[in-house]
Amino acid sequence: MSKIRVYEYAKEKNVSSKEIITKLKDMNIEVTNHMSTINETAKDRLDKSFTAKSAGSEKVAIKTGNSANTTNSANNSGQNNKPKSKSGGGAQNRNQQQRNGAKRPGKGGQNNNRRGGRNNNRNKAPQQKRPEMPTPDKITFKGSLTVSELAAKLHRESTEIIKKLFLQGVMATKNQELDKDALEMICAEYDVEVEEEVDVDVTDLDNYKIEDKTEDMQERPAVVTIMGHVDHGKTTLLDSIRDTKVTEGEAGGITQHIGAYQVEENGKKITFLDTPGHAAFTSMRSRGAQVTDIAILVVAADDGVMPQTVEAINHAKAAEVPIIIAVNKIDLEGANPDRVMQELTEHGLIPEDWGGDTIFVQLSAKKREGIDDLLEMILLVTEVEELKANPNRLAEGTVIEAQLDKGRGPVATLLVQNGTLNIGDSIVVGNAFGRVRAMVNDMGRRVKTAPPSTPVEITGLNVVPNAGEQFMVFEDEKQARQVGEARQQKQVEQNRSTGARVSLEDLFNQIKQGEVKDINLIVKADVHGSVEAMAASLEKIEVEGVKVRIIHTGVGAITESDVILASASNAIIIGFNVRPDVNAKKAAESENVDIRQHRIIYKVIEEIESAMKGMLDPEFEEKVIGQAEVRQIIKVSRIGTIAGSYVTEGKITRDASIRVIRDGVVIVEDEIDSLKRFKDDVREVATNYECGITLNNFHDLKEGDVFEAYVMEEIERK
Repeated sequence: MSKIRVYEYAKEKNVSSKEIITKLKDMNIEVTNHMSTINETAKDRLDKSFTAKSAGSEKVAIKTGNSANTTNSANNSGQNNKPKSKSGGGAQNRNQQQRNGAKRPGKGGQNNNRRGGRNNNRNKAPQQKRPEMPTPDKITFKGSLTVSELAAKLHRESTEIIKKLFLQGVMATKNQELDKDALEMICAEYDVEVEEEVDVDVTDLDNYKIEDKTEDMQERPAVVTIMGHVDHGKTTLLDSIRDTKVTEGEAGGITQHIGAYQVEENGKKITFLDTPGHAAFTSMRSRGAQVTDIAILVVAADDGVMPQTVEAINHAKAAEVPIIIAVNKIDLEGANPDRVMQELTEHGLIPEDWGGDTIFVQLSAKKREGIDDLLEMILLVTEVEELKANPNRLAEGTVIEAQLDKGRGPVATLLVQNGTLNIGDSIVVGNAFGRVRAMVNDMGRRVKTAPPSTPVEITGLNVVPNAGEQFMVFEDEKQARQVGEARQQKQVEQNRSTGARVSLEDLFNQIKQGEVKDINLIVKADVHGSVEAMAASLEKIEVEGVKVRIIHTGVGAITESDVILASASNAIIIGFNVRPDVNAKKAAESENVDIRQHRIIYKVIEEIESAMKGMLDPEFEEKVIGQAEVRQIIKVSRIGTIAGSYVTEGKITRDASIRVIRDGVVIVEDEIDSLKRFKDDVREVATNYECGITLNNFHDLKEGDVFEAYVMEEIERK
């Protein structure tokens, strides 16, 4: 018998490829992935293991049946032999107590009332004390609390709290605000836990997301995006898969809008996004939408790798999604699939047949050859990726496209990514909100529910949302309206003060993300050699803590597609001997993307290097500016301790930090609260002059102490 691949054997046994790989590794048979082949010996060993497993499960089933019968009989006998209830005896005891108790009040009850009536009334008056409320286990606060507010939360008198603060050395009145440390100190004495409430941004949908439990997650269909060069057969491929004529109904046979469709293969669904190219794919990603699970890159076998193919590869890699290569038009005379594979290896996509991990499928979309192989590979990658969602919760997902319909009002195509969307749900979509009035699926049929990875067209929103924005369903319509209106207001405020994209002038203020900071660059030049030289030179720039990341290179003018990629990735475009076209200029102005144009290569390197140095956190160096000796201590009740000092060296300035040195040892570091000469406040006091100094926090000063004044100065990086 010939060799067989792992996934084909898994298909025969109706199990997952991962399970087969695990079994083979347990048998010490080396396999790498689902595309590895297994010989006849390994197959026989696997067959035996599956036969043994099925026999074992039958035995377990028989044993389980016997034990169940035994349990049932035991339960029946237990019910018959149960002891009789003791409730009868208990009832008799209670009745007896009630009879005895009924007699007691009759003995001399009236006499007591006659004798002690007045005395009882007198004794009742002092007992009307307010009962002391128990101290709570935990209190919460926002910002700060006054002494009276803290006392109310602890169920104590304000005077008691003031007394405790006084014993801790803090003078406070009932209306004085206490900081977090003082609150924790007081509450610790009462063994009460303190928790600070943090304001939650109501406009951020991430704050309303619920973490799903692992046991609630179920397998969901993959969402696939088809990308590639113009006229390489993207929509024709999707048309062949769906068996509909989408292309014929569009102007010039070119896709004019974003559509989403679902197909079924081997009982499993696959969702396809038909985008107008990778530009729309990235514009959605720039709004924070990670919609795609798998990217299919269509390359014509007679045309090979083209500029837009390279751009599509870079877009897919930036989104960090698996890529499947569909080599289309293999039925044409000039088709050369091997040349396509060779060209794609230059961009890091190595076929599995050549020892890589990229799946290549050869097909003809027009003749519908190889379509089944492509769908099978998509299902295979879906199985390996383990895509899951929880259908039993409120829905959330992304807007695929939106428009204003004359008859229906705002219409939005949504892709449900988690949960299930139902008619009548209260929904927030970007800055829009409303109730789902009607839902139509990709076949034009009305539906009542939409599970995960399902595209649907909905109506019922108040305004048209933007493509790529997130949506979320809320249980309460009032809350959905509140969140939607708050998001609309925030958008209005943002439009008034639009924030700029990253530019070389403000890199230091704009990019601060973690310990390692990146500069994303897109490099365009007039010839391929210049591009390679520029990219290599930029990547060699070494500045500690900063890293250059070139996300795309290309030959030719700077295009609108480059600007959209730069906008999504927060990148800077470097043009070497090239200029942006008209559309690119308009897009750069609207998206606030920084385009740098150069003719000398070392000027580019110098500019980027200086920006990287400015982008690092500044380095500071301590500089001692003067010393003063404390010669007299003056204590004033309202001010504190004033140190009558004599400047022995340098100068003492008002904004300097102070070290108090006693007998050559640094006692404390503090800030100057006031600096005076006689009765006048001064900014600085020079050598051989006397002055009065008070510190912010430290007052335990002594004659003979030395004040060392210092400032922190920023130093230039080398």
